[in-house]
Amino acid sequence: MLSSLQPLAYSATRIRTLGVILAAVLVTALYSLKVIVRSALGRLDRARVDYYTRAWSARLLHLVRMQFSVHGTFPEFGDGRRYLILCSHSSHFDIPVSFVGLPGSIRMLAKQELFRIPLLGAAMQAAEFPSIDRHNRERALADLQRARQMMESGIVLWAAPEGTRSPDGRLLPFKKGCFHLALDTGAIIVPVAIRGIHHVLPARSFRLNLGQPVQLRIGTPIDAGQYRAEQLDSLMAQVRQQMQGMLD
Repeated sequence: MLSSLQPLAYSATRIRTLGVILAAVLVTALYSLKVIVRSALGRLDRARVDYYTRAWSARLLHLVRMQFSVHGTFPEFGDGRRYLILCSHSSHFDIPVSFVGLPGSIRMLAKQELFRIPLLGAAMQAAEFPSIDRHNRERALADLQRARQMMESGIVLWAAPEGTRSPDGRLLPFKKGCFHLALDTGAIIVPVAIRGIHHVLPARSFRLNLGQPVQLRIGTPIDAGQYRAEQLDSLMAQVRQQMQGMLD
């Protein structure tokens, strides 16, 4: 059960929490600037973005002294197939943990609101972070085509089917958007669950806990190309069953 991963370390003081938040903002701004500058100079390639995202992520995990481990076997992302990582979501640190723990050119399927954040938004755009606008059909089709092309060129997309952070580490109801993307692109879904990460910085709080044990668990890949549109609910149920099993 989730309770088997008890907090092993300690809660940060308010001053320490503010220090970590400030440091995280500065680190994010620094790497965003690096991406923007190299892009403006025409010297930004995918390998450099991969390096920056992992270096940024490793520094964020170091700030909270996370005790991090990876369990399971990841697929060979360079085999020419389209891959979509679907991950549980109970912390802002889910994405850095995924960047550090998984190989390949991973890019988060981002909410459009993130692209409006100064520096970060411009860096994400330059670094090939996609978004899907489901409220505008023409834009959604263009976004979908771009996502397919990115996946075919070797980028592994990361998405959170819950859509928002769980406050206690338990799975929230899944939204259908990323499953439609999987069906539309015929992607290989890789279920991922991150245990214990909700202790680090619980959703909608500033209660920071340091030195927490966190496990990234990798499930069995699922070929969405084997499912028809009317089998969407079955695909969602299979992914959820795997995630729940890894969390338990």
